[in-house]
Amino acid sequence: MGTVVNHVGLCVGDLDRSQRFYEGVLGFEPDGEIRPPDGPTATLIGLEPPLGTHAVYLRLGDFRLELLAYTAREVLPPRQRTMDEPGLTHLSIGVEDPAAVAGRVADFGGSVVEGTDIGVAVFVRDPDGQLIELLDTAYV
Repeated sequence: MGTVVNHVGLCVGDLDRSQRFYEGVLGFEPDGEIRPPDGPTATLIGLEPPLGTHAVYLRLGDFRLELLAYTAREVLPPRQRTMDEPGLTHLSIGVEDPAAVAGRVADFGGSVVEGTDIGVAVFVRDPDGQLIELLDTAYV
């Protein structure tokens, strides 16, 4: 089988709010959920229990997104990262009409990043501040 990408994980402050955003704005569909036990999860992710981990998986085509929330611990507040900081900078999602999709973002708790609309692409933020590029499907 070789190597495959399983999912991209995204820590969120409010699981229901984030799921509504990704489904309502970007068209993701539910693809399962888990509530793994604290012991092995804490070992795997390097956090001290209690965790109360709850993960919801969403799918868009072949892409799978894990929304990761904790019910037994406080999630740190989000901070904005710049595009020259090592690590994941953004998700890029192909859409037929970036302006129309960006127009729905605020209704689902996100925001459009001012000054980034270049016609074929625009940056938005999800309710937790994750940067998302809406890219016209003609360029995908």
